[in-house]
Amino acid sequence: MTALAGALKLPVGELLELQRVAAGGGNGERPGPGRPIGQWDPHALEVHPAGIAQDGPALLGQRLLPAYVRREHDRILAEVVRQAQRGRSQMVVLVGESSTGKTRACWEAVQPLADSGWKLWHPFDPTRAKAALEDLHRVGPRTVVWLNEAQHYLGDRSVGEEIAAAVHHLLTDPQRGPILVLGTLWPGYAKEYTAPPTPGGADPHSRVRELLAGRIVSIPDSFHLGALATARALADAGDRLLAGALTRVEADGRLAQDLAGGPALLERYQTGSPAARALLEAAMDARRLGVGLHLPQAFLTDAAPDYLHDSDWNQLTDDWAEKAYAELAEQVHGKHAPLSRIAARLQRRPQGPSARDDASSPHPQAPAFRLADYLEQHGRTARRHLCPPASFWHAAHTHLTNPDDLDNLAEAAKRRHRLQWASYLGVRAAVHGSTQGLAGRARMRERAGDREGAEALARQAADRGNTHVLTALAEMREEAGDRVGAEALARRAADRGNTHVLTALARMREKARDRVGAEVLYRQAADRGDTYALRALAGMRSWVGDREGAEVLYRQAADRGDPHALTALAGMRERAGDREGAEVLYRQAADRGNTHALTALAGMRERAGDREGAEVLYRQAADRGNTHALTALAEMRERAGDREGAESVARQAADHGDTRVLTALAEMREKAGDREGAESVARQAADHGDTHALAVLARKREVTGDREGAETLAHQAADHGDSLALAVLAHLREKAGDREGAETLYRRASEPIYRQASDDRNTFALIVLAHMRERMGDREGAETLARQAANRGSGLLIPPGPVEVLYRLWPFGLDPDGTPTLHRR
Repeated sequence: MTALAGALKLPVGELLELQRVAAGGGNGERPGPGRPIGQWDPHALEVHPAGIAQDGPALLGQRLLPAYVRREHDRILAEVVRQAQRGRSQMVVLVGESSTGKTRACWEAVQPLADSGWKLWHPFDPTRAKAALEDLHRVGPRTVVWLNEAQHYLGDRSVGEEIAAAVHHLLTDPQRGPILVLGTLWPGYAKEYTAPPTPGGADPHSRVRELLAGRIVSIPDSFHLGALATARALADAGDRLLAGALTRVEADGRLAQDLAGGPALLERYQTGSPAARALLEAAMDARRLGVGLHLPQAFLTDAAPDYLHDSDWNQLTDDWAEKAYAELAEQVHGKHAPLSRIAARLQRRPQGPSARDDASSPHPQAPAFRLADYLEQHGRTARRHLCPPASFWHAAHTHLTNPDDLDNLAEAAKRRHRLQWASYLGVRAAVHGSTQGLAGRARMRERAGDREGAEALARQAADRGNTHVLTALAEMREEAGDRVGAEALARRAADRGNTHVLTALARMREKARDRVGAEVLYRQAADRGDTYALRALAGMRSWVGDREGAEVLYRQAADRGDPHALTALAGMRERAGDREGAEVLYRQAADRGNTHALTALAGMRERAGDREGAEVLYRQAADRGNTHALTALAEMRERAGDREGAESVARQAADHGDTRVLTALAEMREKAGDREGAESVARQAADHGDTHALAVLARKREVTGDREGAETLAHQAADHGDSLALAVLAHLREKAGDREGAETLYRRASEPIYRQASDDRNTFALIVLAHMRERMGDREGAETLARQAANRGSGLLIPPGPVEVLYRLWPFGLDPDGTPTLHRR
């Protein structure tokens, strides 16, 4: 039709009107454009999806939308819709930056019209402008005209003004209403279309300007605090899309941009060039293992090679990195780029002797990049089972200088049993000023006998705020018998504000029965304001019968704000038979917020036979948040023979999430010989999601020789989800020398533990299973499982029991590719 109008040299609108008249006016016309609103998919109207369903066969692959959070512009839109429902044609254009929620707001606004039989028309074929111009004259009443990205209609150079005139006619013709026209625009286009013409200049948008006058509603870039609070409430109610987005945008409130841009970022990553994907995966691994937001370009470039397949690596050109960074800088919806270059800022510090040249700070001109938050979060889940390749660790050791980054990577390497890289990165961290690295090197020097070197490193760490290394060295020297050296280090730490080292040495001397030496150190700590030291001194005085001296010291500690001093003093008074004085002190402590004083007072009342008064106090402590009070109350009722009352209290606690009361009650009944009652309470705990009571009873029965009963309880625990209970029994039998019985239980436990290990969060189950396979002689199976656990990051760095399997299998650790490190270097 547009081409015909051009050939006939007639305006398109006039030609369309002639066509309508020739077709016989109203009676012979085709139905007006559009279809019922309820038949539209919002994504077909260009509402950006916020994610793709990953689970559930009915939803798999379906594009998802989060719950909608209403803002101020939604109130205006709602009023416009109400006016349309009342028969008055309306138009509104939402103006905002890309992906700020404009299209979604329009979609939510028209939902009330769906029940009233309204249609929606989205002109887009063959082009938006042509479709609009050809069919605007046919739009009938009760139709929503959907002009999303209105620049494609109103900004068309050839017909934009004609479309504006046609829309204006549609809105003002009483025979065709009510009509609702909804559009969206970016601010730049709105400014262009509404700007007044320059004197004597062209006026290309006169009709558009007239049409938009009074019909523009601005939409903000970010969500205000009230809207964010609403979003958080929806997230807490189960909206995972909002929950994920809120973790990324809490600081700037750009929630809509995150939700709209996330899927596009993920698609860009999945369909990017091999080099671009390699850079992104190196950045993802760096962030999930603890490197800061700003990733140096040199680090990313050198980390990327081992993420590439050999065939891709061999096809790279010399400028591969430059091309990949340019590719990743291209923005998607919401002005997000997968990898954005960070503009460096000079760090300006005051001049003078106090100014410190921080060698850990990157050069201000060194290029750095930031990974998009959405991709960072994706990497934390999608790559959680992977250990970065060798090029990553080498690049980190070569290029990273921030001590916190290096400390975090050293820890991550240790968790993944990459012991060699953990050592290298730890040393580099120390070189660049890491107090954690310095402390580690100081301890190593001390063990090697280089006390002077150890002290020098410890002083460096202390000068940077880490005095704990002085504590560690002082304790090492105390254990070695060098008391003078230990005290000297302790005083240095105390002079820097860490009095803990003095009390730690004092406890060591007290344990060694050197009461005089302990008192000297406690005094030094007390003189520096350590109230624990005052209480320790008071305890020593009380032990030798100096009640008056002890009370003075307890009072001093209490006056300095120690919450435990009054309860300790009250206990001393109670033991001396002064119940009245003890109660006064317990009350004073409770008034200062110490709920343990209430439970102590309740215990005193119970011992005096006042169970009713004790219960009141236990309840008061529980009401103030002391969950141990309910356990004590249940145990009191159990001791008094009130089993029903004890279970009632325990169930109350369990209903509020504290199942430890049921476990304590089960143990009491087991100890009293009531095995049936113990099992009943343990099953109640399991029904509340806590299998600990069943597992505890199983271990107790195993130790007492009731193997059949132990296995029964362990199976019950496994039925409730605790697959490790059988493995624990197997370990006990192995320790007792029953290798055959242990192997039988290991085999029974294998299948449920393997199912539990498939849970992404349960790395410990993999470790236990590896331990079991090793004990059964299946070294290959043990290595496979242990390697999986190591790649996930076992999180158990000083591994007791089964976790030692990692060190038995690979005493020098693993290389990044998972092969054993053959020797220390």
